[in-house]
Amino acid sequence: MVVMFELNGSKIMALNGGPHFQFNEAVSMVINCDTQEEIDYYWEKLTEGGQESMCGWLKDKYGFSWQVVPSMLGQLVSNPENSDRVFKALMGMKKLDIEGLKNA
Repeated sequence: MVVMFELNGSKIMALNGGPHFQFNEAVSMVINCDTQEEIDYYWEKLTEGGQESMCGWLKDKYGFSWQVVPSMLGQLVSNPENSDRVFKALMGMKKLDIEGLKNA
């Protein structure tokens, strides 16, 4: 019924809730990436058999939601001089593009 595992250094506990509890967007895992290559890698692997969504979100082949985001996203959106432009650029992306966000 319960499994404990480690994923990229984070300890996770999962519970088999049976057929009454299905995956939905209320729970997701975040993958913070330092480079565009990392974003591309995780995006490609996790969308294989899955589904792209908006703003760095996707569902894997099991229907579990993930957010693949640049590590610097918080810094970019917290800068009052360009946060509106960054959010506007972000809203137009599926897989996030670090250079596109930086140049916003």
